[in-house]
Amino acid sequence: MCGVLGLYGNRDVFTDLYQGLLAIQHRGQDSAGIITYDGRFHTKKGNGLVRDIFTAEHAKRLRGHIGIGHTRYPTIGGGRGEDAQPFQVNSPFGIIMAHNGNVVNYAELKTLLFEKYHRLLNSDNDVESILNVFAQELAHQKARELRPEHIFKAVRGVYGKVIGSYSVVAYIAEQGLVAFRDPFGIKPLVWGVRRDGIVPSFAVGSESVSLNIMNFDEIQNIAAGQAIFIDKDRTVHAKQLAHCHHSPCLFEWVYFARPDSFIDGVNVYRCRINLGKLLAEEIKKTGLHIDVVVPVPDSARDAAIEIARKLDLQYREALVKNRYIGRTFIMPAASERESSVRMKLNPIAAEFKDKDVLLVDDSIVRGNTSRAIVEMVRECGAKHVYLASYSPPLRFPCVYGIDMQTRTEFIARDRDVDQIAKRIGVDKVIYQTLDNLKKAVRQENPKLKHFCAACFDGNYVTGDVTPEMLKTIENERQGAQNRQLELNI
Repeated sequence: MCGVLGLYGNRDVFTDLYQGLLAIQHRGQDSAGIITYDGRFHTKKGNGLVRDIFTAEHAKRLRGHIGIGHTRYPTIGGGRGEDAQPFQVNSPFGIIMAHNGNVVNYAELKTLLFEKYHRLLNSDNDVESILNVFAQELAHQKARELRPEHIFKAVRGVYGKVIGSYSVVAYIAEQGLVAFRDPFGIKPLVWGVRRDGIVPSFAVGSESVSLNIMNFDEIQNIAAGQAIFIDKDRTVHAKQLAHCHHSPCLFEWVYFARPDSFIDGVNVYRCRINLGKLLAEEIKKTGLHIDVVVPVPDSARDAAIEIARKLDLQYREALVKNRYIGRTFIMPAASERESSVRMKLNPIAAEFKDKDVLLVDDSIVRGNTSRAIVEMVRECGAKHVYLASYSPPLRFPCVYGIDMQTRTEFIARDRDVDQIAKRIGVDKVIYQTLDNLKKAVRQENPKLKHFCAACFDGNYVTGDVTPEMLKTIENERQGAQNRQLELNI
């Protein structure tokens, strides 16, 4: 899961890109990058947070009215600086590109691009495969100046070769800005307008909040299977190129997106309130005695408040978060996730002592974080500890861009709720149902009929994920984990 941002402006875009990337820093803390254009490309990429990578000197050097930015956490590839996006090729015209998602057939594309087209992919980042397929499709057309039909034909070529999820923004030198979303629209992508000159400025981003920060409005979703091309005259060309069931990733509303964002017309905050209401009904069925409801900050707060309200229980923010520690779920190594929990959260002991406590979290993935939190709460003297997850049990590898790509990473993969509770150390675990998760989203946008719920139900919406692909991805993931362990040693 990553964050992308593209700008076609009327002034130097670095400041806007920097502010926009800060707004979507939550989508990736492993690395970040910006490439701008003023007749040539100017690049700065690195590992770490946006605020630590870019300096005042970079603001002076990264000149141009056009640029693309990216925040990343790795799915394909590791934490190497050279794997940071955006990526660039010099032909045809010169293209820069960034994406959010995960290419399932990356290994096959890497071989195809080298053997058939003599294009060497020099990184472990799957955007390089999309970029080179797109560039090859444009090169086939041998156009001296690109027209919309050339762009759309190239995107169709990407759709025909690239399997997986991808929301893409690209700039072609002296031709225009391109954005497209995979045929199922698994990852979010929006675009907006800022009328700040004789011609308007345009922006493309993963979440609406990044465009809000930069004062863009008229924000619209890029549809599943749709491409837009903003040419050098700032004329917008849009075309629907694929017709599949729009199936956005449910985990966006559960965890990834900011509460002030809209994802496919659904406000994340309102959705999480709905999830709290629906989970309260599940908790009520258990007949548990609960003295206090405590969220695991930050994403669970909205649902936890609603659970306490619906069940007429005390609500306390008794786990205090150190906001200078990153999001543990998206840290690249398990050892980093586990060691960060106690640095990240500190309990207010008096709020737990001699009480029956309901902890509320957005999800339970590996169980390591949950177990550490429960241990802290018990050390504070809680009588009973219960854990409610406002998403269903995660059981299946995600191949579309979430950092859980092997079955061994899921605590719920082969356990029932009682076994999960024992493993985590709680007295009871209560999960949201998958039907209720979908219902919570549809309450805000009834037009959404289909979703990607592969991590919950094992149904891979693209329909072309083979057992061999799953094995290849799992091997790559385990290899990356081993390399990370070696680096830590």
